[in-house]
Amino acid sequence: MAKKSRAVGGTPATVALTAAGIAYEVRSYEHDSLMTDRSLRRAPSARHEGYGTEAAEALGVDPARVFKTLLASLDGTLVVGIVPVTGQLDLKALARALGGSKAVMAEVAAAERATGYVAGGISPVGQKRPHRTVLDASALEHATILVSGGRRGFDLELAPTDLVAVTGAATAPIGR
Repeated sequence: MAKKSRAVGGTPATVALTAAGIAYEVRSYEHDSLMTDRSLRRAPSARHEGYGTEAAEALGVDPARVFKTLLASLDGTLVVGIVPVTGQLDLKALARALGGSKAVMAEVAAAERATGYVAGGISPVGQKRPHRTVLDASALEHATILVSGGRRGFDLELAPTDLVAVTGAATAPIGR
């Protein structure tokens, strides 16, 4: 993978990866504009798969290698869980991994404010404020994984160990 520099259309995620010297590949696709925020404005769900599944199909990538970034409130503090789009975030496992007692999905608006990204395009990298982060351990089974690059239709492919390094993430089995 070639290291990318900030170019027109860059995002805080690409800027952060470039600044950290981490190799990544931009994987863009035409986002289906019919997939709107309406599905996310309902009660937030740890099971929402729409955007990640769309990315896997559009990019012709095994969905097990495409990961979604979800925010949860752990004992009143926002945290990040990164899990395969093929599954769900296990909130109890996330709480255990971070030494907390109870996690619930964050409200969409709170996630957007805290990260600076729009729902469906929240990247685990380059968020407005750093959040404690856990990457599902299944990511380590792959040489590279894909995560949102900060916009719908804009994914980044990188080594999971590099994602751990740049986000300070822990790894634990938090998906189901």
